[in-house]
Amino acid sequence: MMPLSHEAANAYRKVDLDARIEASSGEDLTRICLEEAIAALGQALAAIDQRPQDVPQEPLSRAHGIAIWLARGVSKDNPLGGPLTQFYGGVAATIARNLTRSSPLDIARARNDLADILRAAREI
Repeated sequence: MMPLSHEAANAYRKVDLDARIEASSGEDLTRICLEEAIAALGQALAAIDQRPQDVPQEPLSRAHGIAIWLARGVSKDNPLGGPLTQFYGGVAATIARNLTRSSPLDIARARNDLADILRAAREI
């Protein structure tokens, strides 16, 4: 059973995220998704540090879903559409592999790759 404070923090985080998504446009939504995937992978790494024998299903599943959404959501008009779709698909595949047996190295690499894309997106 989760402590009540943890449940409350999750509820506030979800409300904040929902509000940000509601108020965002396409590019902002991509940045929000990247931030959320990076955060989820960070949570997975923290969970592995605490309990190396357990697979952190919830944060990995969340990051995986976001990576799939990003791969499917690349605009057909985007000149980098093909490479971006392949990149996000590769990240999703890496995360999926870690849903059965986690590799902190793989998760950290996926997180760093998404952070690189987020930095580039913020410069636009």
